[in-house]
Amino acid sequence: MLKEFKAFAVKGNVIDLAVGVIIGAAFGKIVDSAVNDLIMPIVAAFIGHLDFSNFFFVLGAVPAGTAMTLDAMKKAGVPVFAYGNFITVAVNFVILAFIIFLMIKQINRLKGTAEEAAPKEEVLLLRDIRDSLKK
Repeated sequence: MLKEFKAFAVKGNVIDLAVGVIIGAAFGKIVDSAVNDLIMPIVAAFIGHLDFSNFFFVLGAVPAGTAMTLDAMKKAGVPVFAYGNFITVAVNFVILAFIIFLMIKQINRLKGTAEEAAPKEEVLLLRDIRDSLKK
């Protein structure tokens, strides 16, 4: 069983997956920073602050002296329907997905120019066949 586990653990797919998860976590931090530190301030300058997290409905009795903020309501144990937080997360997701789309599109464009520079092996083989048939 130990041999099988060792064979599984050192397989290329498992190692590739581990590297992908680590790179993905680091890339996630970069994209999160790009959204929060670069994109959202620009969006906020044009549209206004996109934080709807304090939009909620109170579903229970509010204890006296409790501030009417989402954090205060949650700390007091008041049931709330926090639709604003969902809206904020959804807007951030759409912006994040669009940024990732643009990044992948740029990477694919750069890959395309590199692939066009070097002909594929099949093309080289077909050229050799064509040249030998001409002789």
